[in-house]
Amino acid sequence: MAAVTTTPATTPPTPPTTTSVRPVRRRPSVGRVLAWTAMGAIVLITLLPFFWILRTALSSNSGITADPSSPLPVDPTDGGFARALGLQSTKEAVAQGGAGGGLEFWRYLLNSVVVSTLVTGCQILFSAMAAYAFARLRWRGRDKVFALFLGGLMVPTIFTLLPNFVLIKELGLVDTLLGVALPTLFMTPFAVFFLRQFFMAIPREVEEAALLDGAGKVRIFFRVLLPMASTPVITLAVLTYITSWNDYFWPLMVSYSDSSRVLTVALAIFRAQSPQTGIDWSGLMAATLIAALPMLVLFAFFARRIVSSISFTGIK
Repeated sequence: MAAVTTTPATTPPTPPTTTSVRPVRRRPSVGRVLAWTAMGAIVLITLLPFFWILRTALSSNSGITADPSSPLPVDPTDGGFARALGLQSTKEAVAQGGAGGGLEFWRYLLNSVVVSTLVTGCQILFSAMAAYAFARLRWRGRDKVFALFLGGLMVPTIFTLLPNFVLIKELGLVDTLLGVALPTLFMTPFAVFFLRQFFMAIPREVEEAALLDGAGKVRIFFRVLLPMASTPVITLAVLTYITSWNDYFWPLMVSYSDSSRVLTVALAIFRAQSPQTGIDWSGLMAATLIAALPMLVLFAFFARRIVSSISFTGIK
């Protein structure tokens, strides 16, 4: 009789038990707490002037005089913004402690936009072309010319005001938007130096490959190198636009009428139109806040690109 062999039943392997590991929370060090505290204090100090401008703009002139130290708007009103935007009649403006002249805000805003856009567009184009010539093209005396060009960084801007004014007057461009934009229209030493450093960091193999494909120098600049430099170009464009927008002394010298007056000069004239009762602080702060708001939004939108461009060290 044959023996019957039985095989033991195989039991399925039990899955391994997984235990959830909770991340260990590290206690913040004293140095980290102090660093964040100092950073918070710096941010608070930086934002305090903007808060005070908003507080003053939302207060009435009589309330500001009655309680100048209040952290909140005194006798809250939007009359300051209405006067800044030209939405109040002369009678209402005078009744609220404002000037009767008003402020043609939209005309001055358009002038500032035209001048800043013209300066930024032309300066970026010509500065990039000059930076490419200094970084990539080989010509006799290039380094000496660049060193002489960088010497312009050491010349104070106030030294060039009178020669520029004489030139603008001889060209018949006084009291025109082109006359306001012309001194900084083409290029600046800082812009050329900023873009030249980026072009020098681009490997020459990129340019040599384009040359083998039959591209010329002009095509390489516009189709290869300039798109690669989009981050520093945007950074330089934002900085140039803000600088041109905030310029005051040169537009004050060459603009005499509303047709060429920009916002910075218009704010000073608005302050000079104050009635005998005192300065219209509410309207002035409202106009200042509205004038600064586009630049704050622009800088906040491109802040990440600006930081990455300034910390740029090479092509990855």
